[in-house]
Amino acid sequence: MLDLTPKREDLDPIEIASRDEIAALQLKRMKWSLAHAYANVPFYRTSFDKAGIHPDDLKSLSDLAKFPFTVKQDLRDNYPFGMFAVPREQVARVHASSGTTGQPTVVGYTARDIDTWASCVARSMRASGTRPGDVVHISYGYGLFTGGLGAHYGAEKLGCTVVPVSGGMTPRQVKLIEDFGASTIMVTPSYALSILDAYREQGLDPRKSPLKVGIFGAEPWTNAMREEIEQAFDMHAVDIYGLSEVMGPGVANECVETKDGLHIWEDHFYPEVINPETGVPVADGEQGELVFTSLTKEAFPIIRYRTRDLTRLLPGTARTMRRMEKITGRSDDMIILRGVNIFPTQIEEQLMEVAGLAPHFQIELSREGRMDEMRVHVEAAEGPMGSEALEKAAETLKRRIKERVGVTVAITAHGSGGVARSQGKAVRIIDNRPKA
Repeated sequence: MLDLTPKREDLDPIEIASRDEIAALQLKRMKWSLAHAYANVPFYRTSFDKAGIHPDDLKSLSDLAKFPFTVKQDLRDNYPFGMFAVPREQVARVHASSGTTGQPTVVGYTARDIDTWASCVARSMRASGTRPGDVVHISYGYGLFTGGLGAHYGAEKLGCTVVPVSGGMTPRQVKLIEDFGASTIMVTPSYALSILDAYREQGLDPRKSPLKVGIFGAEPWTNAMREEIEQAFDMHAVDIYGLSEVMGPGVANECVETKDGLHIWEDHFYPEVINPETGVPVADGEQGELVFTSLTKEAFPIIRYRTRDLTRLLPGTARTMRRMEKITGRSDDMIILRGVNIFPTQIEEQLMEVAGLAPHFQIELSREGRMDEMRVHVEAAEGPMGSEALEKAAETLKRRIKERVGVTVAITAHGSGGVARSQGKAVRIIDNRPKA
C-alpha cells in the first residue's frame, strides 16, 4: 500500500498544538457552549437548575462532571425542535434518526454548523490519506441519515471530486468505482464486503481497483475485518466516528500512518468516559461509556451526551489530540445470554479466525422454554467447498466461541451468499424472543 502520511504543513495547527493550548481553547469554548445552551434551550435551563448548577460554576474542565447528562430519550421528549438553541428560521438543515424504536431524534444545523461539520470531515479525510483532487465514491446513505451528506460536504471542503452514489445497486457501484477512478470510498464496513462480493462476481480483481483509501464508519468493526478488507483491495482501511446527536461523521478519525485508534477533534468535541453503571468519569485508559459535549455547535448544542458506545481514551500519537479506542460495542447492543455479556464484535473476531467462512454473519436470538438461545448464521467463503468441510468450519467456530466468549451457541452454515446483506448499517441481531 502507498505511504499516504499527510505532510505536517498540511495539518490544521490545532491538530499538533500542545495539550495546554488545546485545554485552554476547550475551556473557553465549553464556557460559551454551556451558557448558550442554558440561555436558549429550556430543557437545559431546567436540567441545570434542578441539579443546582449554573454555567458560571465551570471554572475548569473537570467541573463539567458536575453537570447533568443528556440521553436520547431527552431528544425524543423534545421532538421536533425543542432542543434547538436558535430560532427555527436560522436552522439551515435538519437531520433525523429513523425512529424505528420510538420517536425520531431530530438535530439541526446553522450555516456555520454545516461549515464546521464539513471542516471536521475534511480533516478526517486528510488524516485518512485522501488529498485534494482525489475522486471520492460515497456509498453512505443520503437523506435524513447524516452519513451521506456529511461525507459529501467534507469531501467538497477538502477539494475532492465527489461521486454521490449512496447505497444500493451494488454491481453499479463497482462499475462507477472503476470507470470514474475513485481513489477513496466512504462506506459502512459491512457494505464494503458486499461491494467486494460484487467485484468477484464480475470476475474483477479488487486489488487492481483504483481504490487506495477506505473510510469506514456507522457500525463497530474489528481489526480482523480491517485486515480482510485491506488485503482484498490493497488499500488502507481507516475508521471514522460520529453520531448525529453530536454532529454526524467526523467527530473522530484514525490517522492512516498509525491506525491505532481514532483521534478526537477535541477543539470541537469534549470527550469523557464514564462508568456506565454509576455515571462517574473514569481515568484515561479505563474502559467505559463515551460521553460528548459540543464546544462550537450553534443550532443544537449537546451537553454530556451519553452515546452508549464503549471505548477508552488514550494519549495522542499522530496528533496531539487524544484517541479513542475502536468501539467494541454499545451498552444497549449488549446481549446477555445465560448470564454472559456478549457483543457482536466478539462473534466477528472468532469468525475471522476460521478458514473457509466468509466475514458475513447474523445473530438470531430465541427462547426455548425459560432459556435464551443464540444461533449464529454464517456462510461459506468464495470458492469450492463441500458440505463436510463447511460443517467442520462451523464446528470450529462453535468451539472457538465457547472457549473464548464463554457461551454455547448453535451455528447454521449457509452456502456463499446465504447471509442477508445490508446496504447501510449491518443488521447483526435478530431478536425473536417473546416481548415482555
